[in-house]
Amino acid sequence: MDFAMQTQLGPQQEPISAHGHSHWNPYANTNGTSLAIAGDDFVLVASDTRQSDGYSINTRYDSKAFELSNSSVLAISICSADGKRLYEVLEQRAQVYYHKHDKHIGTQALAQLLSNTLYGRRMFPYYVFPILAGIGSDGRGVAYSYDALGNMKDVTHIAYGSASALVQPFLDNQVGHLNQRGADLDARLDREQARKVAIDAFTGATERDIYTGDWLEIYIVDANGVHKEVRELKHD
Repeated sequence: MDFAMQTQLGPQQEPISAHGHSHWNPYANTNGTSLAIAGDDFVLVASDTRQSDGYSINTRYDSKAFELSNSSVLAISICSADGKRLYEVLEQRAQVYYHKHDKHIGTQALAQLLSNTLYGRRMFPYYVFPILAGIGSDGRGVAYSYDALGNMKDVTHIAYGSASALVQPFLDNQVGHLNQRGADLDARLDREQARKVAIDAFTGATERDIYTGDWLEIYIVDANGVHKEVRELKHD
């Protein structure tokens, strides 16, 4: 009877879990690092340009910071494709705002728009941790950090990306004045100090993080608009 049943059912099948199957992942971590430093009358955004996948470098010049208006800059990290798509969505909505109201959208309004946009994609989120920086309505530099679901925080300095574990403590000490005796924790750096700190942060990061390097884009936003500078980093 056992033989008859075996003949009827055919050869014993392996469990489904034992069969190999392809796995598609819509997300890719292309690494890189971005930071922002807010000052009294300016804000600085800096990011490297290396895009990599594991131990392979896809390209040595892939911008991670984008000008959204004459008073704001968006910086991205983690997934380059999702970050660029997010930038396109925000840029389109900023242009619609401009044509409707005949003025550029303010930084605070843009920050809330970014939060709403990320939260609206919470079921299939953009794989990106953005930084939005610009000049506020009071003329002071402001920076906002986000997670992938749109949670927003107003910060004076922030670093995201593959070298954030190296850069953030450095910013906490040099910009936030933490672990400094007698330091004024509310004091902000001037423009040249912030620029030097950003350069030092990326110079050090490229020594330890293989996913950060090649070129450094620095954006400084003030009352006169957005100013861009490009510097060379390590290429190995």
